[in-house]
Amino acid sequence: MDCTGALPPQSLAERLEAESPRLTPRAVPLASTMLSAAAVILFFLLLLPAFFRQNLAAWSIGIAYILYDTALLGFTAVQIAKLKRATSESAAHLPRPTLGVIIAAHNEASVLGVTIDHLAAQNDAPDLIVIADDGSSDDTPARLTLLYGLEMPALGELSAPAPRLARLRWLRLPHGGKARALNETLTHIDTDLVLTVDADTLLDSGAVGAMRAAFAREPELVAATGVLTPACGPSLSGRFFEWFQRYEYVRNFLSRYAWMQLNSLLLISGAFAAFRRKALIAVGGFDSGCLVEDYELIHRLHRHAVDRGCDWRVRVIGEAQARTDAPASLLAFLRQRRRWFGGFLQTQFWNRDMVGNARFGHLGTAMMPVKTLDTLQPVFGLTAFAILVYFIAIGKLFIALPILLVMIAKILVDLCFHLWSLGIYARWTGQREVLPLGPALLAVFAEPFSFQLIRHSGAVWGWISFLGGRGKWGRQERTAHLQRFAG
Repeated sequence: MDCTGALPPQSLAERLEAESPRLTPRAVPLASTMLSAAAVILFFLLLLPAFFRQNLAAWSIGIAYILYDTALLGFTAVQIAKLKRATSESAAHLPRPTLGVIIAAHNEASVLGVTIDHLAAQNDAPDLIVIADDGSSDDTPARLTLLYGLEMPALGELSAPAPRLARLRWLRLPHGGKARALNETLTHIDTDLVLTVDADTLLDSGAVGAMRAAFAREPELVAATGVLTPACGPSLSGRFFEWFQRYEYVRNFLSRYAWMQLNSLLLISGAFAAFRRKALIAVGGFDSGCLVEDYELIHRLHRHAVDRGCDWRVRVIGEAQARTDAPASLLAFLRQRRRWFGGFLQTQFWNRDMVGNARFGHLGTAMMPVKTLDTLQPVFGLTAFAILVYFIAIGKLFIALPILLVMIAKILVDLCFHLWSLGIYARWTGQREVLPLGPALLAVFAEPFSFQLIRHSGAVWGWISFLGGRGKWGRQERTAHLQRFAG
C-alpha cells in the first residue's frame, strides 16, 4: 500500500491535526488505562514497607528499581550480543536519493560557520543546506554574508544560492520555535531525504554518505538517527558532565539498537536525524506543541504505518556519527533534562492508547509498557535513595548495611555489562576511545551517588513542568566545543 502518494492534498497543519493524538485524541482501551494505573499503584505498594518493616524488605521500592533496571540491561545484552561493526554496504548500484540538510538556528552566529563547513566537507556532500533562521537577533546575518556571501532574503523567502557555497541557502522566519522553523523549511525544499542538524552538532566526514546509503538500501526506512558523542567545555564542571554523559550515551545508543530489533525504536535524536521527506509530510511534520518534537514525531510515523498497513522502519545507523554540544553546568543540565522528560511525559500521555495495544506489535506490547514504567523510574530512584539516607540518619544500620550490599551487587552487574558493552560499542561504531577504562570504572561506581541523582532530579523537575503545563524550547548555553573541534 502507498503510504504517502495517495494522500489528499492538505497543508502540513491539516495533516498534523488528522495524524496527531494530541489534536485528534484516540479512544484509550481499558487495558491501556489499567497498565498506566498499575504503575502508580505499584509505587505506593512498594513504598509502604518502609514504614512497617525492619529488614531489607523496608527497601522494597529500591529493590524493584534495581530489578527493573537490571532486566532492561539483560534485554539490551541479548539484543546486542551479536552486534558487529557497521559496514557501509555499497549502494552505488541503487538510485541515489537527493538529500537536503536543515539547520534550525536561533541566535547561533558563533557556531553556524563551523557547522556549515563540516557539512560542506562531507565525503558525500548534501545536495542542499538550508539555514532555517528562526528570528535571530544576533550577528547571524552579518556572519552568513561575511563567510558565504549570502544576501539577506525577505522574511519567509529562500535566498539565492551562496556565491561561495552553491548548495547553501538561507530562509529567514519570524521567531516561532524549532518545530515551526523545520516545518516552514519543508515547504521550500523538494529533496528525497531531509536531514535535521542542530547548529551545535558537527558531523563526521562520512555521516551524510552513511545516511544516504542506508535510505537507498532500504525503501521502507522512513526515519533514522546517527550515533552522537557528547562534548562539553574545558571547565571542571564541563569535564564532569562530559565524563558521565559519554558513559550514558554509550548505554543509550546500544539500548536504541536493541529496541530497533523489535521494530520499536522511538527515540530519534533531532540533533542528527534523517527522514524520508514524503513520509514526514504525510504525518504532518513536526509538532510545535511538544517539548520534544523529534520524539513525538516517531510515534506518529509508527501510527501512520500501522493505520495504513505499511512496513515502515526506524533505525539507528552506527556508521553515521557526530559530536554534539552537551550541558556543561548543573543548571544547564537540569534544564535540558526537565525539557526532555517533560516532553516525554507529554508524548506518553497523548499516546497512552498504544500502551499494551497488540495492534502496534512489540511497540504496543513491550516498548510502550516499558515507557509507562519509565515515567516513574526517577521517582522510584530518588525515593529509594531518600529512604536509604533516612535509615542511616536515624542509626538503623542493620537495615542500611544490607541495602548498601544490594547496591554494591548492582554496581558490579553494571560494571560487567559496561565493560563488555564498551567492546561491543567500539566494534559497532569503530570508536576506540569512547571512554578509557579507568574513567569507565570510576563512572560506574560514582554514578549511583552523583550523576544518576542529578539526572533523576531533572526528570522530577520535568514532572513538575508537565503537571503545571509549563515549558518551552529553550536555548542551551554553548560550551565552545565547536571551536575546539574546528581545529
